[in-house]
Amino acid sequence: MAKDVTRDAAIEQVHRLLERAGFFVSDAHHIRPTSFDLMARRDSQLLIVKVLKNIDALDPEEAARILELGRLFPARVLVIGQTSGGSELEPGVVYSRYGVPIVVEESLREYLQKGIPPFLFSGPGGIFARVDGPRLRGLREERRISLGALASIAGVSRRTIQLYEEGAGAEPMVIERLERYLAEPIARPLDLFLESPPRTPAPEGANQGDEKSPAPRARRSTGDPLRDGVLRQLDGMGWEVSVTIRCPFDSLSHGDTRGEEMILLTSVGTLRTAQRRADLLLQLARVAEGHAMFIARETSGRRDIEGLPVLSVRELQRHRDRDDLLEEIEERGAG
Repeated sequence: MAKDVTRDAAIEQVHRLLERAGFFVSDAHHIRPTSFDLMARRDSQLLIVKVLKNIDALDPEEAARILELGRLFPARVLVIGQTSGGSELEPGVVYSRYGVPIVVEESLREYLQKGIPPFLFSGPGGIFARVDGPRLRGLREERRISLGALASIAGVSRRTIQLYEEGAGAEPMVIERLERYLAEPIARPLDLFLESPPRTPAPEGANQGDEKSPAPRARRSTGDPLRDGVLRQLDGMGWEVSVTIRCPFDSLSHGDTRGEEMILLTSVGTLRTAQRRADLLLQLARVAEGHAMFIARETSGRRDIEGLPVLSVRELQRHRDRDDLLEEIEERGAG
């Protein structure tokens, strides 16, 4: 991501990268501020992507919101950033803010186009690589090398070698010493879409104060009586309803319907809002392999807008269970 590239242009670049890699990608939306910018799916892998120029803009509450979305769908969350504290982020390194993984666009491109994963991650005290703990232990035991001898070669304590063998991260210089001595690779790549960076051993006497993932706040009220009434109605049908913030949809609901788990994205507002969001809501529902609907404040007699099912509050109240509602959503969407 070049310095002079706008955030919107950067989002479009990431969109193209994901599409070329075989992902079905939603269009970027222009609800500001926003919890995420893109949603993408490839096979069973669902991604939620946010693009930032300066990752310091990601505060604890925003991180909690995007991580909560990742848990609800469920989906892997990824932030694409450029700078932090005035310094450029490095390619090939996975950074983290409040539990949210962050990489530069170049790292994503290398991963998607060339299959080259990052090997380094940022942790308290610097940059680290992930150790293949079982492999390190196997090599040490096979060659009858003591913990003390290997610790002396690596320039660390015996306890730190034990932590490496348990999968902790190590400084690149330590990895280089161990690999040179063992003549075998022991660093493991990081899969951007499947895992989070491992922990790092704290320096002796230091307090390992890594940023912790903030706990999402339980929030059952949106502050709008009509919207809250709609969500209570869904809850009464047996949906597991979660209020979403700074999203194109007001709630994300889960429910076992027809023998499988279903996702329902619901937005509440005026028909004018429905017209602006119809295409995006449908895209997000398709990417998430779920359904979407819009509950209109006014009664209009419209069954859908551009394929997005539209119900009035009174029409919603006629339904008493998930199956019945889902059937009408599918009928209106088909029309």
